[in-house]
Amino acid sequence: MHLAVYLPLVVPLLAAAAAGPLAERLPPAAATWLLSLSAIVLAAASSAVLGLLALTALVRIPLVDSLGRMSGPVISHGDPASVPVAITAGAVLAAAAAAACRAMWRRAAALITAGLQARRLPGRQQVVVVTDDEAADAYTLPGVPCRIVITSGMLRALSPPERQVLLAHERAHARGLHYLFTTAARLAAAANPLLRPVAAATGYAVERWADERAAAVTGDRDLAARAIARAALAATAAPPRHPAPVAGVLGAVSGPARMRRAGPVPRRVAALLRPPPQPRLLLLAAAVLLVAVAGVSALEAARDLHGLLASARAASTS
Repeated sequence: MHLAVYLPLVVPLLAAAAAGPLAERLPPAAATWLLSLSAIVLAAASSAVLGLLALTALVRIPLVDSLGRMSGPVISHGDPASVPVAITAGAVLAAAAAAACRAMWRRAAALITAGLQARRLPGRQQVVVVTDDEAADAYTLPGVPCRIVITSGMLRALSPPERQVLLAHERAHARGLHYLFTTAARLAAAANPLLRPVAAATGYAVERWADERAAAVTGDRDLAARAIARAALAATAAPPRHPAPVAGVLGAVSGPARMRRAGPVPRRVAALLRPPPQPRLLLLAAAVLLVAVAGVSALEAARDLHGLLASARAASTS
């Protein structure tokens, strides 16, 4: 394997640096798709490369050499990774796999809990108003279909037009299944901590996606910006008191009451006070190319390792 094998381990650093600007400059829907898919590809590519590096340490074990009928000197000469590097890669891969499994278990449990709670909500309407909760809150619960919960405290904090913004925002989350994007990005970040900024930017992008949808539905960007700011202030003044499984299930996917957690509210308000972002094909193409380089490098490393093992096997039998 040549030194390009290490590219998938470096590209996540570049992706982490570019994630925030991409979330700000691209249309939110495009940014959400790009960031979440990039996180998955980069996590898979980096894990694959770690596995390949670890495998080079495994095949250098004399017993494995003899069982596989491979030439140890050929492997040592053709592989740029030293034994300590290969062993370290194996340890990192094991830690990453454990972290990803733990994150997947917790996320699945949280989503199941939220889905069960959505089923227990009264009525069959998508929107449920909790009249006995004075706290200002609004959030979307996953399920089939997703349910939207709004407290009476939040309704009192907003004017009727602002309530329409709130509903449009939450319906955008429910219709777009935004929790799937954030779930994918978070799991990728669990497997590769370098991708945590990408996961955070994905959460911000889905909120911007819902913001833009609310502005389009109401036809008033100033109204949407005002509603978001007022909802965030109301939630800060009267924080929600519902149990943690509901409060923490969707994180950045929840509604304006969670906007202070989803991303800086002033940036989102400022974005709504400007014209909608336009597609930037060159920026999008550059980001896709960067992710493609990582994927191709991982595939090339696998091909090189296969060729190295074949050469070692041929040298051993000759």
